[in-house]
Amino acid sequence: MNFKLILDIAFHLLRARLKQSVVASVGVTFGIAMFISLLSFMNGLNDLLDGLMLNRTPHIRLYNEIKPSQNQPVSIYSRFRKNENFISSIKPKDRGKSIYNSKAIIKVLKEDPRVIDVAPKITSPVFFNSGTIEISGIVNGIEISSEEKLFTFSDYIIDGKISDLEQNNSIIIGKGLADKMLKVRGDVIKITTAKGNLATLKIVGISQVGISEIDDVSSYTSLNTAQKLIGESTNYITDIQIKLYDMASAPIVAKEMSRTFGVDTIDYQTANSQFETGSNVRLIISYSVGIVLLIVAGFGIYNILNMMIYEKMDSIAILKATGFSGTDVKWIFVSLSMVIGLVGGIFGLLFGFIFTSIIDIIPFRTAALPTIKTYPINYDPMFYFIGISFALFTTLVAGLFPAIKASKIDPVEIIRGK
Repeated sequence: MNFKLILDIAFHLLRARLKQSVVASVGVTFGIAMFISLLSFMNGLNDLLDGLMLNRTPHIRLYNEIKPSQNQPVSIYSRFRKNENFISSIKPKDRGKSIYNSKAIIKVLKEDPRVIDVAPKITSPVFFNSGTIEISGIVNGIEISSEEKLFTFSDYIIDGKISDLEQNNSIIIGKGLADKMLKVRGDVIKITTAKGNLATLKIVGISQVGISEIDDVSSYTSLNTAQKLIGESTNYITDIQIKLYDMASAPIVAKEMSRTFGVDTIDYQTANSQFETGSNVRLIISYSVGIVLLIVAGFGIYNILNMMIYEKMDSIAILKATGFSGTDVKWIFVSLSMVIGLVGGIFGLLFGFIFTSIIDIIPFRTAALPTIKTYPINYDPMFYFIGISFALFTTLVAGLFPAIKASKIDPVEIIRGK
């Protein structure tokens, strides 16, 4: 089989039907360009939302959950142990929120090769006093260096610096909270703890995560300040936040740590299951729409090649009469289809990159996301690889059926009909 001759004939047929060939290539180009643009934008949006939620969420969180005792006294008593015992109005067991022996646990976790780092934290409900009004909220006592390393907390501070928390009796409050109380950086704020302790702290910054449920109630201070605020010792820790090198292993590692340290654990997948479901649905929709576009372009190529076969019956008959086999004729039309797909695919990759680059510079500003300046785009090379691969596959299938039909044409019947 002379592939050079087959390609020459395929190019001749393309030039003979240049307008239709260009239309088919444009269909492939448009399909791939939209496929890449849609996937890049949707994945960029998912990355933005993942960053917004997951960057502020530890892969594993160690804490003490308030829950009833699993072994009730009646079940332990030998007389009733083998009986069916119905218990109602069970009161939760007060184990305390503090993690027992937290410093030793943190030391062990820091030496674990699976762990990037550990960030201890104190979470306590408080009341923010604004005149005679008390606004309920939460104070988060954080270890400044660890919190910045694991969660890049400074990205969410719109006024002030995270390092200012190293000052004694300082606090960073959420923007929603600051707007409610008309507070700005440099003001002082009075806080009442659940135990009735009253403290006055200086506002050294305003944070904005972009989630109103957080910005309206949360505030941040140093670990030492939080311990003094609630009147606890330096060993008092309510949460241990962990980030892993392999975040996919978080559910398994969380169960292991729960058994090892005797505390409750929750992994990021469990904590954000609904959020991940939304991301997966958006990804499925974007892939589906892109694939449909390429399939539509494939039907266009199929129709054009079918029409070309009907119009080129004489040429096909002459080719067969001069010694070309049915396989040769089939490869001519397959080659023609692949050329259309390849040319359209290359231009599709180019225009896809141009479209995504244009989207990437379009201004996008919202008060809820102060760190975002333009629309999010993900330039993953895999999108381009998938696009060109699927385009070539679609055009191959679209050209194969007309090519098989052309290979079965009987030249004697065509010539006799003429």
